[in-house]
Amino acid sequence: MRAKARGHRDLVTVVGYAATIAAGEWITASGEWVNDRIHGHQFKARFLRTSAPSTVDGIEKYLASGMIRGIGPVYAKKLARIFGDKVFDVIEAQPERLREVEGIGPVRAGRIAAAWVEQKVVKVPHGVGLANHLDPA
Repeated sequence: MRAKARGHRDLVTVVGYAATIAAGEWITASGEWVNDRIHGHQFKARFLRTSAPSTVDGIEKYLASGMIRGIGPVYAKKLARIFGDKVFDVIEAQPERLREVEGIGPVRAGRIAAAWVEQKVVKVPHGVGLANHLDPA
């Protein structure tokens, strides 16, 4: 995967194993920088851990990535604009508030809440990392 990394102007290549990584998520990785004969300079991660995005832009990218069924680019933009960095709290703890978004009724709100629970179960930890913070591009 190509990602933005602190201290690097250009995108860096990160290789390693993770269940899924969605656009907008933060990655914490530990490993080492290597120079691959074919692919060049890259970060070889031994461990990868993802965390939810914290910026409104990152949240919108994450929601639009398809990780949560029922939310595409249009609803991602609306949700991020209305709820900002509290959107994940709303989906998890107050899914009825999703109906404040134009076009989201009780059925879609229920589907989004169920899909949120489902994707959380799929993503339960797949690594522990400490070193370099990377932001998928």
